Amino acid sequence: MNKNVFLLSCCQGLMTTGNILLVTISALVGQMLSPSTSLTTLPIAMQMLGLLLTTVPASLVMAKTGRRLGFSLGNVIGTLGAVIGFFSLSQSHFYLFCVATFLIGVGIGFATLYRFAAIEASDKPARAISMIMASGVIAAILGPNLAVWVNHHFPALNYANSFLALTCVYLIALCLLQMVAFNEVSAKQSSLAPRPIKEIISQPQFVIAALIGMISYSVMNLLMTATPLAMHRHGFDLAESALVIEWHVLGMFLPSFFTGKLVERYSAVNMTVVGCLFMLACALINLLGVTHWHFMTALFLLGVGWNFMFISATSLVSQTYEPYERAKTQAANEFFVFSMVVISSLFAGWLESEIGWQPLNVWSVPIVCIALGASLWFKNYSPPEPSASKI
Repeated sequence: MNKNVFLLSCCQGLMTTGNILLVTISALVGQMLSPSTSLTTLPIAMQMLGLLLTTVPASLVMAKTGRRLGFSLGNVIGTLGAVIGFFSLSQSHFYLFCVATFLIGVGIGFATLYRFAAIEASDKPARAISMIMASGVIAAILGPNLAVWVNHHFPALNYANSFLALTCVYLIALCLLQMVAFNEVSAKQSSLAPRPIKEIISQPQFVIAALIGMISYSVMNLLMTATPLAMHRHGFDLAESALVIEWHVLGMFLPSFFTGKLVERYSAVNMTVVGCLFMLACALINLLGVTHWHFMTALFLLGVGWNFMFISATSLVSQTYEPYERAKTQAANEFFVFSMVVISSLFAGWLESEIGWQPLNVWSVPIVCIALGASLWFKNYSPPEPSASKI
């Protein structure tokens, strides 16, 4: 692993910490402050909306200014959101808190492109993606425990002090970012004429990759966001739900240490099929009971399934464009994926309260089966996958 991939992995882990911290406490903040139960998960939805609205501009900004300035801008915006989060919770201002989570989402939106920057900095794309995703182990441990530790040792109204800690985390990431040597598009490559975006995104491989990314992330986010609410409804406290989220995020990122090698050996499509089976196992366990063991085991399997599917989808997408086409292709992929994530975040709280936790899991099954069917179709009818990225 080269130095740049390592530094990008650290930055990714620190930025993802903000996402995990918000998942841990935002739904609970929404329960306390929101004027309606239908708005309980609005802060998380606003975070995902900020992420969604950033996907296209972030890629285009970096195409003009370069990776370093673009990533630094996103980090500064996320830091501003963390500061506003502290003041909004100190004043018990629900809608200002939603503004804060929106800005944090913008920062995370820029950070989603770290995995593509790592591909560009490495001659082994699948392994570079894996290392970036493996950095989520930092977030898995730091995010939930930061919320619990700060709330225990420095209690404040509505978990406000957690966002001061998050500000420090983001500033550390900003410092590390300045040490990365990015592989920018050369002037010669920039002068080449890219294909129309319609032609790029109509490729079967891009369509399948985007579909897998959309389904894996939206189903994972839906169940992950609803879990703290379901656990609270069944009598579990913050520490118990934080532990479940921690194991879930470990499932999301811990397999990344070997997922890249598995993709290289067995192909991205086969790993997607395995990921779908893990997600279906998650739904089955959630349907069998609502003990702490059921929540923890199911959410861990959900994370592993997402890991296999999302890394595989990213690997497939990276093979569908030339370097001078990367900005708009990556922007299109991120927009498709995170538009579905926003929808799942917005409706997670409402669905959990209206139809219940177990019916929510039932409805996730046919959605995952769509990804499974699409993967099997692509495996049987597409040409052999390229052995290396076109980047």
